[in-house]
Amino acid sequence: MKYYVIAGEKSGDLHAANLIKKIKIKDPNGVFRGFGGDDMHKQGVEIIKHYKEMAFMGFLEVVKNLNSIFKYINLCKTDIATFKPDVIILVDYPGFNMRIAEYAYKNNFKVFYYISPKIWAWNTQRAYKIKKFVDRMFVIFPFETNFYKKFNFKVDYVGNPLLDAIAQFKPSQNFFENNNINADKPIIAVLPGSRKQELQHILPQLKEVFKKFPDYQFIIGGVSTLNPTYYKELLDDTDIKIVYDQTYDLLSHAVAGLIKSGTSTLEAALFNVPQVVCYKASNFSYQIAKRLIKVKYISLVNLVADKKVVTELIQDDLNPTLIATELEKILPGRNERHLMEEEYKNLKLLLGNAGASEKAATLMLEYLKEKI
Repeated sequence: MKYYVIAGEKSGDLHAANLIKKIKIKDPNGVFRGFGGDDMHKQGVEIIKHYKEMAFMGFLEVVKNLNSIFKYINLCKTDIATFKPDVIILVDYPGFNMRIAEYAYKNNFKVFYYISPKIWAWNTQRAYKIKKFVDRMFVIFPFETNFYKKFNFKVDYVGNPLLDAIAQFKPSQNFFENNNINADKPIIAVLPGSRKQELQHILPQLKEVFKKFPDYQFIIGGVSTLNPTYYKELLDDTDIKIVYDQTYDLLSHAVAGLIKSGTSTLEAALFNVPQVVCYKASNFSYQIAKRLIKVKYISLVNLVADKKVVTELIQDDLNPTLIATELEKILPGRNERHLMEEEYKNLKLLLGNAGASEKAATLMLEYLKEKI
């Protein structure tokens, strides 16, 4: 069969790649094409557009780049029409993928959606469009099943693919040597995001904290899709180590973390790294988001637990004073650190075991055979 897969950012690329790997076992003659990144490419997907060219974040940033976004959407539609896939598999990335879902619906292409857009956080009415345009939805959080029930839309809960990614992870035996890191000094992981706009707003707040904890070494988890000079410009002359594309190795050695809100908060929790969640956007984007978001928390850790497990420092609260105060509370020997680690155990029970990629692939092939 022919599969068209669309992932628009780094984590989506990883999860799509793991899904494709499992599909290929069941359909060894499958042909894959789409929008994505290096992980998908390694699984044999012909990449038409790399996600790094489409990484726009925030309302203002999206508006500024509308021409480029619509150009990519039109390119995608044209390519789908030429490729004529048996199914289009959308992976998160709702602003782009919902437009493709509508196009697919109108042109009689089957649509599977893997990793639901976070419409339970804002714009819940979009569920009606999903119900109309998407043939099958595969969700990764337990509470999403009940959310979609409100709209009479039956979805498949397959578990969280992060558990798959972490289960497959093999730590580097030479992490310290390869990156010239002092193995005797405890590490605080800094994960400021993977988009330029995220770094622009978050890193300047974090760098002021580094010098307040001389007994620890702060190490930034960077991404190679961004130019190294961009990190250096934001850090000025701060002598902070940056390791690129080694997030899991970094988390596996960290005693604490300053983590940008997003998938990485859940990754840190699954690696048992006590964390302070950080989020800051342009004032324009934040004011709009504040009026639209309908959930109590922004971090996946707190959302899944349905209570405060980690502290979230948002917008003006993300300042050096508060960051340092909250980080101090979760360092080794502190009581709040112990409490957070206990909550992480409960979180893992809620998420269940690895196997999301396998389960999603199995269901997708079954549904395709049924000729939905």
